[in-house]
Amino acid sequence: MTRVLITGTAGFIGFHLAKFLLAEGFRVHGYDGMSDYYDVRIKQKRHAMLLQNEGFTMTEGLLEDEALFGSVAEEFAPDVIVHLAAQAGVRYSLENPRAYLDSNVIGTFNVMDAARRLEVKHLLMASTSSVYGANTEMPFIETEKADTQLTIYAATKKANESMAHSYAHLYDLPTTMFRFFTVYGPWGRPDLALYKFVDAILDDRPIDIYNNGDMYRDFTYVDDLVRAIRLLIDAVPERPEDGIVPEGDSLSPVAPYRVVNIGNSDKVRLLDFVDAIEECLGQKAQRNYMGMQTGDVPATWANADLLKKLTGYRPQTDFRDGIARFVEWYREYYQK
Repeated sequence: MTRVLITGTAGFIGFHLAKFLLAEGFRVHGYDGMSDYYDVRIKQKRHAMLLQNEGFTMTEGLLEDEALFGSVAEEFAPDVIVHLAAQAGVRYSLENPRAYLDSNVIGTFNVMDAARRLEVKHLLMASTSSVYGANTEMPFIETEKADTQLTIYAATKKANESMAHSYAHLYDLPTTMFRFFTVYGPWGRPDLALYKFVDAILDDRPIDIYNNGDMYRDFTYVDDLVRAIRLLIDAVPERPEDGIVPEGDSLSPVAPYRVVNIGNSDKVRLLDFVDAIEECLGQKAQRNYMGMQTGDVPATWANADLLKKLTGYRPQTDFRDGIARFVEWYREYYQK
């Protein structure tokens, strides 16, 4: 039975991944700091649901606590570590940048170092489409340069990629970084656009639409995302013996290290997204059009060819279907 240590299991994506792996018979240990960045009650509810499965155990603690995380990892002895925990949110990084350094840099180093000591078979860690920053050539592909991050959040994630590459090279630690593209779905974070829009519309409050709606996002449904992660667990990168990397592969020529986009390969206009929410709710939004938010980008769009090549899988949920599933969950959860 494969043993997987997942950081951030009380979080949106970590919860869904843990649930998916448990259903497949994996043994999962979760590690989560239960930070109050958003309502802790929804995090507690996610963990309570996971704990109903006897294959799941968990520890509450901060990633920055090197001794605690190290002892938990050593005791559980995972075959695989999936590191999803992070201080999330592009906009919050403008207000509290130090939180991102503590959690995303120091915390991630502690995870990497534990993986090195335990010689895990595969370390997988979350990055973000935000690392593409000011790049304008789309769809974004893993092999293009990504050196123009626009926020501290994005910069910490790019730092994680660089740190991970060095550890993969130095210690022959097989590592996959995945770049997420605007993930949404049931049990989502309250600071995400879909959640905020649905909550405001049902409460007759206006919604803020940045850049006057002239924004495009590659919306990725959470079930598609975790299925891709599950498949990538088995796609363990190997150091090329001759330093030659196949065309289109982001594999490092000097390390068992790879970066993979996980996105729907489809850019959706924000106003079309809002239209679909209104149609699903049967209610019009009060639209508050605003300028571009500092640090934001006008568009994201993933090239997911490498994911398909490695796993045979490509996310494909239509955003209208994903919105309908989120709204169904939201109405049930909040009795609205």
